[in-house]
Amino acid sequence: MPLKTDALIIRENNRIGESDRFITALTRERGVLQASVRGARKVSSRSGSATSLLTYATLTLTEGKSKWIVTDAKPQRVFFELRDDMKKLALAQYFCELAGVLGPREERADAALRLLLNALHLLGTGEREPALLKAVVEQRLLMEAGYCPDLHACRRCGKQDGGMFLQPLSGLVLCPDCSLTTTEGIPLTAGAVAAWRWLITADEDKIFSFRLSPESLLPLAAASERFLLACLNRGFNTLDFYHSVE
Repeated sequence: MPLKTDALIIRENNRIGESDRFITALTRERGVLQASVRGARKVSSRSGSATSLLTYATLTLTEGKSKWIVTDAKPQRVFFELRDDMKKLALAQYFCELAGVLGPREERADAALRLLLNALHLLGTGEREPALLKAVVEQRLLMEAGYCPDLHACRRCGKQDGGMFLQPLSGLVLCPDCSLTTTEGIPLTAGAVAAWRWLITADEDKIFSFRLSPESLLPLAAASERFLLACLNRGFNTLDFYHSVE
């Protein structure tokens, strides 16, 4: 039976055949899935623009022996504005690669899809700082996949207020007094700690509704990235590219 679902195209591969395209999509009903789009690269194809990277579309798919096949695609939103700015495009591609790794499979992905669509919209409009969007996307996708730091209190003395030092491998924090006994830890200002607590506990419709001073945003962004890389024990080509053009 055909599957009709809203989806964000998070990867495209045009190096198959003369006119076909292979895509990875974050779908509302089935999470991350891969599919072929026959004839997508033909000038006359109705599915071409609807199955390109960073396009939000309604897809109709049938399940083949080894992969899904897109039989119809109608674009709802194409994030053209991101393609005109190399830094924004690089960050958007990193978001897509993260979703491909951390997004759910064979189950609904409403939260992940909303997260990416909202992040891409805010990135395009410039309403939020890229570093803030990056930290939110990283931590919310990690949460969806079962990873979350314990920022409630210092793991040694129980202190809850003020700045902290995050230990990326354990996801635990130490207060400045307790951190004097170890060299491990990424410094976080009190504002960065509060913001991180907010973005992992707030409702979906409120996770982007905060701002930070550069003094707190920069350490938050750095610590968020370090924690993610430690959790996954891998790197990302799109992240490296983003830093190269940042």
